[in-house]
Amino acid sequence: MLALAGLWTTLVDLALAGLAVLVFVNAWAPPQDLPWKPFSLNRPVGLATHTQFMRAAADPALCRAALAEGRVTFTEEPDRDLGECATENTVRLRDGTAVPLSPAAPVVTCPVALGYAMWTRHVVQPAARDLLQTRIGRVEHYGTYACRNIYGREEGRRSEHAFANAIDVASFRTTEGARITVLGDFRDEDARGRFLRRVRDGACPWFRAVLSPDYNAAHRDHLHLDHGRWSVCR
Repeated sequence: MLALAGLWTTLVDLALAGLAVLVFVNAWAPPQDLPWKPFSLNRPVGLATHTQFMRAAADPALCRAALAEGRVTFTEEPDRDLGECATENTVRLRDGTAVPLSPAAPVVTCPVALGYAMWTRHVVQPAARDLLQTRIGRVEHYGTYACRNIYGREEGRRSEHAFANAIDVASFRTTEGARITVLGDFRDEDARGRFLRRVRDGACPWFRAVLSPDYNAAHRDHLHLDHGRWSVCR
């Protein structure tokens, strides 16, 4: 009995010590390093940012709260029952977004909107400052929603574009008006090419699939970013 009592006392002491450590960590560690903290677009990327992001992206209410807290301008879009190309959990991104899109105000799923905000804020703009010594003023894209199969084939599975769950980025406009295109600059070894390859690689934590000219010829002129079922970064 004395041995059991001693063991119980030891376990209680360890639990109290662990609780004290947890309270200390919760109070003093950066929130981006703690997986139980809510996701925020406004914090730097930390040890737990990806875990926090994925939790927010998977929950429509948390996703919208993160966009609002991050000052991303959007309006709600109704779910649309369009048969095999139905859309749900969608928002319309407005020009108040950190890096506006052209064409403006595309409809995308909330996870794509959150991924776009995270990518442009924490990957695209830092890469532009580092490699191009400027800022990106606008991202030009080929669209988000299209009721079609992958590659536009008559047969096969539906593209993530069929659910507004993808965006095809074609080029970037700097604040001075210079245009950096995937088609013309991706393969180059100059600053523009390095910028495009860096933002491609940097998109991978914030989207499920990232496809570029390195993937196949169908993506020679754009970066395909989606939040579908398949995970690939190339």
